[in-house]
Amino acid sequence: MNSTGIRLHAPAPGWSIEADVVVVGSGVAGLTAALRCAATGLTTVVVTKARLDDGSTRWAQGGIAAALGEGDTPAQHLDDTLVAGVGLCDEDAVRTLVTEGPDAVRRLIATGARFDETADGALDLTREGGHHRRRIAHAGGDASGAEISRALVEAVRSATDGDGRPAGLRTIENALVLDLLTDEDGRTAGVSLHVMGEGQHDGVGAVLAPAVVLATGGMGQVFSATTNPHVSTGDGVALALRAGAEVSDLEFVQFHPTVLFLGADAEGQQPLVSEAVRGEGAHLVDADGVRFMVGQHELAELAPRDIVAKGITRRMQERGTEHMYLDARHFGADMWEHRFPTILAACRAHGMDPITEPIPVAPAAHYASGGVRTDLHGRTTVPGLYACGEVACTGVHGANRLASNSLLEGLVYAERIADDIKKQHAENHLHARVPAPVPHPQTPTHPLLPAEARFAIQRAMTAGAGVLRSADSLAEAAAQLGRIHAEAADALAENGKTAVPGVDTWEATNLLCVARALVAAARRREETRGCHWREDHADRDDTNWRRHIVVRLNPDRTLATHTTQTADFPATTLQEQ
Repeated sequence: MNSTGIRLHAPAPGWSIEADVVVVGSGVAGLTAALRCAATGLTTVVVTKARLDDGSTRWAQGGIAAALGEGDTPAQHLDDTLVAGVGLCDEDAVRTLVTEGPDAVRRLIATGARFDETADGALDLTREGGHHRRRIAHAGGDASGAEISRALVEAVRSATDGDGRPAGLRTIENALVLDLLTDEDGRTAGVSLHVMGEGQHDGVGAVLAPAVVLATGGMGQVFSATTNPHVSTGDGVALALRAGAEVSDLEFVQFHPTVLFLGADAEGQQPLVSEAVRGEGAHLVDADGVRFMVGQHELAELAPRDIVAKGITRRMQERGTEHMYLDARHFGADMWEHRFPTILAACRAHGMDPITEPIPVAPAAHYASGGVRTDLHGRTTVPGLYACGEVACTGVHGANRLASNSLLEGLVYAERIADDIKKQHAENHLHARVPAPVPHPQTPTHPLLPAEARFAIQRAMTAGAGVLRSADSLAEAAAQLGRIHAEAADALAENGKTAVPGVDTWEATNLLCVARALVAAARRREETRGCHWREDHADRDDTNWRRHIVVRLNPDRTLATHTTQTADFPATTLQEQ
């Protein structure tokens, strides 16, 4: 796969370091990959956009799903995952997840993660939407991600000295990765990055490594309201597209059904009300107290997320309201305070008390089921470039992610990536590469967007590519995104100027890249399936659309999309590494 030649406009790197592996991201996927690579003797560098514990993982409330309970089996977990994925899961990828998952969770516990236990010392497992068994291990009641992040960060820091250096593992915090470096043959040779706070120019450098693992998380900030943190701007998907990698299933953005409603004009990260609240018996009701999900699905409020999000949206339309309610007053104060302390605190911080009143909720962008296309070892279509976690599309989630499978996917596939890198290194397929020269002209070749373009992108995506989509809404979103790009390109062509390089302008440019790819895929898929809901094509169409949509970026910045011939997840057809 050839690079597009497109790069973010940035100063030339002023410094560089060398490693065997560079991991981009510090959530469950990134830190698991880094720890496992370092444990095999590979010199490993972790680059993270904020601090080590500031990624999306720490915001996960519900927990991690695995067949750990009495009577549960990987086969049952597989069945629930395939149902949620609505015909587009790769069965081999799911089978890998559910069979390797239980031992991966046990290794996570051995690393130091402390999950909630019953009085007799067994894991206190709960149930969430789409699961027919209690198989969700949780920590701190509703602070599972924070505990997993704590354990992994502690393990990383204990594997380094006080300055974040050796025992084979080094960390670079507050660093935005810009682009992939490749050698003359198109193989991975490292990444360029900007370390924030070190000056606009002196902060740009490079980590040279023959293996790069993308674990950058999601792209929820492409929408106005999301559960994702501010750093989730699709940087990994945008980098991969510029590097010539293929992305798949981007149209399947999961909107979490129960996000705390803070008003129609609320923007940015919104508080999540975990699926586990419904798993413990909370009811979705309208303003009259009617449980509108009863009769819509056998699991009612515990149906898969796409079904619940659609049910809420339909009821909102019918009633002409902006939100529904989650009623858990029957839990009582003791259960709220001990099982869901984080959610209780968030509600109270916004003037609501779920002990005495129903919680106003509405869907918001939550999780990207698609991403950079990989095989079962996390390898992308660019030799030496790997991806895991939310940035990746392994085939596990299909058209809709099953609740609490995301942390497990990050864990399992990060371990598989580390094992593959170890194998490739032992066979001398991953040796140091010399990066091909990268031009850094005074006049930019490609435009950067101004920082304020971020909000225009979010408004266009929320209006045209949100929970409800149609040919008209998607065409309008595409037109608005096209105008944003054209304005920046015209300014560059007319006077040779573009936005000043910096974190805000790089993020805005990345958001436009992933937004355009998402809309292109959503326009092509003319059916309703999973979390892709087309009002003008309301039915699922297996004959024509039980297949995947793959997107690439062309050197002229246009997008190339194609549809696979079958539902089988396509191979990455790697060149020799």
